[in-house]
Amino acid sequence: MTAQVDHVPPGTHAALPAKKRRRVRDLTVADLVLTPAVLLSVLAALYLYLQGQELDEIEQRSINWATISRLLVEHVQLVAVSSLLVIIIAVPMGVLLTRPALRHATTPVLAVANLGQAVPSIGVLVLLAVTVGTGFRMAIIALVLVAFLSVLRNTIIGITGVDRSLIEAARGMGLTKTAVLFTVELPLSIPVMLAGIRVALILNVGNAALASFTNAGGLGSLIQTGIALNRMPVLLTGCVLAAVLALALDWLAGIVERVLRPPGL
Repeated sequence: MTAQVDHVPPGTHAALPAKKRRRVRDLTVADLVLTPAVLLSVLAALYLYLQGQELDEIEQRSINWATISRLLVEHVQLVAVSSLLVIIIAVPMGVLLTRPALRHATTPVLAVANLGQAVPSIGVLVLLAVTVGTGFRMAIIALVLVAFLSVLRNTIIGITGVDRSLIEAARGMGLTKTAVLFTVELPLSIPVMLAGIRVALILNVGNAALASFTNAGGLGSLIQTGIALNRMPVLLTGCVLAAVLALALDWLAGIVERVLRPPGL
């Protein structure tokens, strides 16, 4: 493997790992430690609060390691699957809508996508529950509809915002339209696209808490139980865990965004 790397000319893809390593080294200790330390402190405070409470039988059934870990896994699955589907659908569609042949369809598509975000999340969930049914798959459809617009819009804005002189210069060098897309337009639009994906990720963490109302599980089940049975420890546990999960994923997305950002942007 060493011999193969030695034959690759400088400045080609062989230099990319070194650039990524430099961007990782640019991250400060505060970037890597501060947010996790704050989140762990919040979890520790929640643990101490619960230890100081005399939990009744209902609260003990809701607040235990087996139940919380199961609900946390369900919540992460809802967020991961819906976010992945949003990226798979919205990014290619955003790229296609910036091509000359389909550029005229951008406004109608964005108008339709706006409807998904204009309707409250709980409204989408209830509407799908009534028409399609309840459960994990229905919740995934609702989460995709709500988070779809941010990724689609940022993909279009990121690509259309690339300096036209750079595109014309690349075309002048003999690159095809496809080569210009993958070597100029997409790399330069990565920061804007990642910002949209980051927003979609956080939207899905928050909206996944509503999925429990349609029998899809997740940390929202704790919040629903706490409200329905007037159990403050259960309600507080669900709210704090959902908020910590959202902030932790936002921190991870921020780290990934800085590592993947092209040099100089």
